[in-house]
Amino acid sequence: MGRAFEFRKARKMKRWSKMAKAFTRIGKDIVIAVKEGGSNPETNSRLRQVMQNAKTANMPKENILRAIKKASNKDTASYEEISLEGYAANGIAIFVDCATNNNNRTVADVRSYFSKCDGALGINGSLEFIFDRKGVFTISPDEISMNLEDLEMELIDGGLEELEIDDEAITIYCDFREFSSMQKKIEELSIEITNSELQRIPVSTKKITTEQAHKVFKILDMLEENDDVQQVFHNMELTEEILKVMDTE
Repeated sequence: MGRAFEFRKARKMKRWSKMAKAFTRIGKDIVIAVKEGGSNPETNSRLRQVMQNAKTANMPKENILRAIKKASNKDTASYEEISLEGYAANGIAIFVDCATNNNNRTVADVRSYFSKCDGALGINGSLEFIFDRKGVFTISPDEISMNLEDLEMELIDGGLEELEIDDEAITIYCDFREFSSMQKKIEELSIEITNSELQRIPVSTKKITTEQAHKVFKILDMLEENDDVQQVFHNMELTEEILKVMDTE
């Protein structure tokens, strides 16, 4: 499942052609983390996670510190995290995680995207059975000083479910309820986390044609361009043909 989601991530970053848009979304994550657990990353694991991801996205350190300072101001409004779900054309399930300061606006925008692309926004919870929510951590193989069998045994204590290994990255999967435990375990091993996030991974994928996929790409683009949308997940099967289309979209 890692390969498909790496393609998803690569496509998402490609769509965020303006770095400012990515920084805006990270900025929201910082506000949420600080409001939730304070401005000290030593005692706020969620803030540490966001700061790690900001570093991976090449967000300047001064921008990160400025965002933390701003979020610490009691007059700075927080954002509500909401999830919206529905079906795109050809029955592709889509899960949308948002951070918003205006619920009505966000729901209206997302509903309009589904309608414009021959889909329909569903009732919250209606797609829970299609996706598993996982904590996903990426680390560099260069960070590992022990053999992989020993690493796997150590990570099992943190809630490891699956370990994917290639030349460029090691991807760690755990249940979303074990996210903090896994983060703490990796940190205890003095391993730097390249990226960490909660993902909704489809239990099974649906195969459609490349022609049908164009409508799905259209709604994904609209969602990913919306400033209230943090992450978008789907259960479209990423065949080689569709991946080729994705590269040219």
